[in-house]
This record gives sequence, structure tokens and C-alpha cells, in this order.
Amino acid sequence: MNQFRATRWMRSVLLTVICLLFFFTDVQKVSSQQNTLTVAVEPVYAPFEFRSPSGEIQGFDIDLIRAVAQAGGFNVRFQSIAFDGIIPALQSNTVDAAVGAMTITPARSQAVTFSRPYFKAGLAIATQQGKFNAKSLDDLKGKDVAVQIGTTGAETAKRIPNAKIRTFNAAVLALQELKNGNVDAVIHDSPIIAYAVKGGNLKGINVSDQLLTEEFYGIPTPRNSPNLARINQGLTTILENGTYDRIYRKWFATQPPQLPAAIDSAPVTARAGSLSVILTALPVLLRGALVTLQLAAFSVLLGLIGGSLIGVARLSRIRPLRWAARAYIDFFRGTPLLVQIFMIYFGIPAVVQTLGLNFTFDRFVAAVIALSFNSSAYIGEIVRAGIQSIETGQSEAAESLGLDSVQTLRYIIFPQAFRRMLPPLGNEFITLLKDTSLVAVIGFEELFRQGQLIVAENYRPFELYAIVALIYLALTLLSSQGFSYLERWMNPATRKVVKR
Repeated sequence: MNQFRATRWMRSVLLTVICLLFFFTDVQKVSSQQNTLTVAVEPVYAPFEFRSPSGEIQGFDIDLIRAVAQAGGFNVRFQSIAFDGIIPALQSNTVDAAVGAMTITPARSQAVTFSRPYFKAGLAIATQQGKFNAKSLDDLKGKDVAVQIGTTGAETAKRIPNAKIRTFNAAVLALQELKNGNVDAVIHDSPIIAYAVKGGNLKGINVSDQLLTEEFYGIPTPRNSPNLARINQGLTTILENGTYDRIYRKWFATQPPQLPAAIDSAPVTARAGSLSVILTALPVLLRGALVTLQLAAFSVLLGLIGGSLIGVARLSRIRPLRWAARAYIDFFRGTPLLVQIFMIYFGIPAVVQTLGLNFTFDRFVAAVIALSFNSSAYIGEIVRAGIQSIETGQSEAAESLGLDSVQTLRYIIFPQAFRRMLPPLGNEFITLLKDTSLVAVIGFEELFRQGQLIVAENYRPFELYAIVALIYLALTLLSSQGFSYLERWMNPATRKVVKR
């Protein structure tokens, strides 16, 4: 009996100890999470933030925020976000701060709150060697200029008279556009261009010595963020104890410039109402919707022609032709459309130019080719399935009437199969209509890109992306109704008979 009581007592003690361990572990985890700031970063911006060959995030900004966190008494957790999405993420409190070589501007200061300046920079002009040298905005009159969306370079480029501005999601894409000869110049932050030209495969690029602007980078946080004081405290500490000097020399091999304690920004003005924002943006978005419809119409027409040929080839008795059609379908259905757009627009010209040939792609042509090639793969399978759905007896009957295989397919099989193809073809058109938004990565200003450009100016993502979504919805609903009407019109059972 005593032994039984002792065993029960030991179990109770052991259970209590385990519960206490779990409790203190959870408390420690919660405390650690509360002391950890989620920091947005776009790791394609060398030398400020980029990935090492092993996949780890590194760069000047990364070393800086880690040093700030250590001096400020907090931890950091990085979250990858595109540059034009950083401020919307801060506005929604999705992240606590960001490091992205972001210039402190009055417009941005109305949407977020910046730390004290931590870097001095300016805009530079990059051009191809041997073409022309540009040292000021006046030298770029009437030229094609590439910029990164949402940057001060994009804002500055608007002041160039008669210039054609092309926006890209990343600076590396804008520089690749320059290297391929599709634009005359790139306007971007001087340290970024200099590092890309020096360390990347961008030979033949000239960078102007004269800076267009004097800018200061800051760490953006949500407005009225309780973490701003700790970030400023950490920055002040590393600026005073020599840590900042060591990090700057590591990445730029020179003496850091003097930084001001603060920058005067314009007073915060009242934000425009949602209705005013939508009404102002609507004409521009509708022009973008027209471009979207043009892209979809050209692409689905060419895709229908190519897909019909591929679908017939899939049914061919010639084995190599059948295998080639199958390989085409597997490739374009098995790889992302975004990758195909990059391969066609950026990859093909780069490969051809390595052979010593001068070759570039028009953006509209490249977008239509990519969308058409991708659509042809899906339409090819739709055509194949539609043809195979027709009973074999009809082919035999046509043969008995003296029709050859081409005539049978043209007059007997395909007209019936096309009616059965209409529903999946309608789905493919609607999918293609939405996929046109992907060509924004090559700077094509369709509906989605126009929305991005407006958000980059006024930092009102909810209202703008909501109206963009509604326009896409209206386009898809109209397309769906159009295909439904076409189905009813081509169906003999439901078509109205006109009496004479």
C-alpha cells in the first residue's frame, strides 16, 4: 500500500514538472516572438539585399538591420516582398519594417514613417557604350527609358520631355532591357547600377558620373509604429560606435559620407477619398483594359490556328509528327507562362546577340508570341479531344461517299467537333484574358500594370486593385456570355428557325 502511494506521488511530481517545463517554454516562445520584428526585403537588389550562392540573404541592408536589431535589443525575421508591395504591406501592418534602399520622399512619408537616414545616394543614368553619353535629363529627350516601378527613378523619368518610359519590376530587368538594346537608357540608383555593371554580365554599359539627385535611404515602418523608437535607437548606436563604418567599408570599400539626423519632409495633407481615387484612375484603367482585350484577341486567334494544327498532328499516323506535337504540348503546359515570357522576351535576344547578331523583340510581339504559344498547347488538346469525340461511323460514311480524309475532317468532323469544343475554348479564352496580366513583367502597360503604376504613385492599393479586379470580372463575364450565345447559335436543337 505504501509502495502504491509512493508511486502515485512520484507520478504527480513528474507530471507537475513536465507541465511547468511546457509552460515556461511557451512563455519563452511568446516572449521571443513579441521581441521579433518581421522585416520586408526584396533580395534582388545587390549590393543592398540579394541571395548568396547558398541561398542565404545577404547585403549591406541585411548586415545593417541585424546590427540595428542587436543594438536595439530585438530580433529580425525576413519576409520577401516585391518592392512595389512593401509600402502596402506596411500600411496593412503585415510587416513591422522594411529594408530595401528606399528613398525618403514626401509622398512615401504620408503613407509610412521613416527612421533617421542611413544611406546617402543619388540617381544615375546608364547607357550602352558607343551609342551616346547622357549626363542629364535633357540628354534623354525623346528616348526610350527603362525604370523600376515605384522608385524615385520612375518619378524622375516623368520629367523627361517626349520620353517613352518602360517600367519593370526589378532593376536587373531594366538593365537587361538596356543590354538587349530595347531601350536607350536606364535611370536608377547609382550604387545599384555600378554594382550590377561591375559584378554582373552587363558588359558594354556606361554609367554617368554626374548624379541627377541627392537622396537618403531610410527604414520604413507603419505610421505610429511602436518599433520606430527602437530602430532609431539602434541606428544611432551603430553610427556612433563604428559598426556602421565597418559595414559600409565591407560593401563599398570607401569612407561613408556624413548623414543628417533627420530630413525635412512635406507636411501630411488630407488623403483623397476612395471615390475620388477611383474616378481619377478609371480612364487610365479602361485604356489598359482595351490593351488587355487586344492581347487576348490576337493571342487566342493565333492560338486557335496553331492549336488546331497541333491537335490534328496529335492524331496523325506519322509517328515523328505525333511525338513532336506531344512534346510541344508537354513543354508549354508543363512550364509556367511567366517563365516562357522571360525566355522569349529576355532570353532569345540575349542568346542571338551572343552570336554577333543584332536582334530585339517588340514588347507587343513578344507578349502575343508567348501567350499564343502557351494557348496553342491547351487548344491543341481541346481540338484533339473534340475530334475524337465524333463517332467513327461518320468517318466511315464519308469515306463511302468518296470523300478523302481532308474533306472528311473539313466538312464532316470538324464542324460537329467545334460545337463540342466551344465550352472548353471559352474557358481557355477567359484564362488567357486573365493571364495577360503576366506580361506586366516585361513592362507592357495592360490593365494590371496600369493599376500597379497608379498604386506606386498614390499608395492606395485596396481601392485600385479592387477596381482592377472588377474590370477583369466584367471582361470575363462578357466573354462568358458571348461564348454562351455562340453555343446556342451553333446548336441546331436550340437555334430559332426563321419562317419565310
